[in-house]
Amino acid sequence: MEEINDNVVPEEKGLNPENIPVSETEPKRSGFKRFLRGVLIFLIVVAVLLFLITVPVYIAPALQTSWGTSRSECRADSSLLKIKAIRKQISKMDADIDGLERKMSGLIPTQSYMVVNTVDNKFFLYKNRNLIRSGRCSSGKNTILVTPEGKVINKFKTPRGCFSIQGKQDNPVWTRPDWDFIEQGLPVPKPGDPSRYERNVLGDYAMTLGHGYMIHGTIYKRQIGMPVTHGCIRLNDEDLEVVVRNMNVGSKVYIY
Repeated sequence: MEEINDNVVPEEKGLNPENIPVSETEPKRSGFKRFLRGVLIFLIVVAVLLFLITVPVYIAPALQTSWGTSRSECRADSSLLKIKAIRKQISKMDADIDGLERKMSGLIPTQSYMVVNTVDNKFFLYKNRNLIRSGRCSSGKNTILVTPEGKVINKFKTPRGCFSIQGKQDNPVWTRPDWDFIEQGLPVPKPGDPSRYERNVLGDYAMTLGHGYMIHGTIYKRQIGMPVTHGCIRLNDEDLEVVVRNMNVGSKVYIY
C-alpha cells in the first residue's frame, strides 16, 4: 500500500492557490474600479466648475489690457460708447447740420427785413442780420364777417408767409372797402364816394404788402399787442418810424 501524505492538499475545482474562490474576487475588483471611475469623474466636474468660475473673476480682468476694455470704461458716459459706428453717425449728423446752416445762411437776406409773430403779436426788425428793433404789434382778429343772409364777406386774418414791401406812403389815406360799411351796418356807397376816404387812421406811414394788406400806424394805440385788425399789421408811431426808415421797396417781411 502506498503511504498517504497528509501534507498534500488535493486539487479541488474552483479553488485558487490561496484557497480563495474565484467567484468571490471578481465582484470586489469590479466594485473598486467603479469607485475609482466615480472619483475621477467627480474630480473632473469639480475642475471644470473651478475653471468656469476662475475665468471671469480672475483671468478675464488680467486680460483686460489685451481686450482694450476696463471696468471703468463701461460707464454710460465712457468713451466705450463712441464706437466706430456711432462716431460715423455723429460725423454724418454734424455734416448735415453744417450743410443746413449754410443753406439757411444763404436764405437770410443781407438787407433789412422784418419778422412778425402773429401768435404773440410781436415784430423783429433786422439789419445786416442783426436785430435792431423789436416790440409789440397788432395782427388780424381771426373773425369772419357774415351778412344777415349768411353770406361770408371777408375773413379778418393776417396772411402768413414771405412777403415783400411793394410801396411806401407818407400820411396815407385809407380807402374804406365794402366790408367796412357792411361790418358797421351802413349802406355801401358807390366807388369814389367821399365817404370811402379817411385820413389819419393809418398813422404817419404805410407800407403795402399786396392784396390790400399793409404795415401801418393806428389811432387805437391802446390796442397794440392785441389781435384786433382786419388783417394788417399795426405798429406804434415810434416803431413804425424806425421800420419805415430801414425797410425799402423789395425788403422781405416774414409773417408766421
